[in-house]
Amino acid sequence: METFIRKALRLKAHTVVKVEEDEAAGALIVHLDRLGHRRLRCGVCGLEATRLAPTRRPPRRWRDLAMREHLVELVYAPYRVWCQRCGLRVEHVPWAGQWQRVTHALARAVAELARVLDWTSVAVHFRLNWKTVAAVVEGAVLWGLDHRRWHPLHLLGIDEVSRRKGQQYLTIVYDLARGRVVWVGRDRTTATMDRFFAWLGPRRARSIHTVCCDMWAVYIDAVRTHLPAATLVFDRFHLSQYLSRAVDEVRRQAWRRMAGPEKGEFKRTRFLWLTNPENLRRAERTRLSALLRLNSPIVKAYLLKEDLRRFWEYRSTAWAAGHLRQWLWRASHSRLEPFTKLARMLRSHRAGVLAWTRIRMPNGALEGMNNEAKVISHRAFGYRTPWTDIANIYHCCAGLPLP
Repeated sequence: METFIRKALRLKAHTVVKVEEDEAAGALIVHLDRLGHRRLRCGVCGLEATRLAPTRRPPRRWRDLAMREHLVELVYAPYRVWCQRCGLRVEHVPWAGQWQRVTHALARAVAELARVLDWTSVAVHFRLNWKTVAAVVEGAVLWGLDHRRWHPLHLLGIDEVSRRKGQQYLTIVYDLARGRVVWVGRDRTTATMDRFFAWLGPRRARSIHTVCCDMWAVYIDAVRTHLPAATLVFDRFHLSQYLSRAVDEVRRQAWRRMAGPEKGEFKRTRFLWLTNPENLRRAERTRLSALLRLNSPIVKAYLLKEDLRRFWEYRSTAWAAGHLRQWLWRASHSRLEPFTKLARMLRSHRAGVLAWTRIRMPNGALEGMNNEAKVISHRAFGYRTPWTDIANIYHCCAGLPLP
């Protein structure tokens, strides 16, 4: 067992002195010591130490991977060494990082499992404290950010996710070509985007030719300021979302004005107006056909919604521009306030809407990664600090290498 532990830890300047069993704690206590007169290394810079100090530090304990049902703890009293560069320091131990109380092997196992489970479940599985798991994951994220391989960015996606109640958001920047998170920042303000582009730098930003985002003014202004040559595309998902909100607002206004038998006919019809006709069942299509014969504002809103859906089928930008121009005129003169507002918004962002017909960037990857970031927070029932949430998103969605 001593030979196995020594080879598993890859000890060169240290050796296993003895292995004891603590029956009360159900653990194996592995005592380590310096091997002969092998040279030790500085715990800060890693250089070989010139000489040893006359005193040692008190014995420390490190948790290692368990052996079957037994926990494994390493016990060692580190030497104090003289380094030509750093002066008097504590020696570097090869089985663990500085200030860590778990070995590299256990830290990697914890980091890998934390990508699919919440930290509490990981802590229970490895019989560790929750704070130990948090420290391991945050250390792995910081190491991965420093050592990740950089790939040129061409297709960029920018979106926000809600961190907790009270309008608290995180801005997430995605590499849509590779399906990975590039950067995560707190809030969704101008200062947040300035921090991102300062981190990105002008050299890396030069390769970006397309940016996909919603119609949040902060994102649009930041892209136009820092990426003037890039094409701004508004994704189909958010446009469809704005359209569905307008239809639902008209439905609610019509519902408030109804009374008597007419109100009963419109009861439980919300999803009939919002769902695409091809996704309805036969009974639902029959009921919708009966409702469309009525003279109601919701019928006009529904027809406007279906008319705008044809915009996504056009392959020619010129034909799509003509269809969008006609739809904007009809929506502006529909006397429906939600559609009047929607028409004003689309008219002011017409170039980004029409750019979709040329580039046809799929928004499924953007929304899929956005949902994955939300699931990470939901499976832990939220996080107290923004950095903890950001570290989890990096750890699970950025494809960072593990130490």
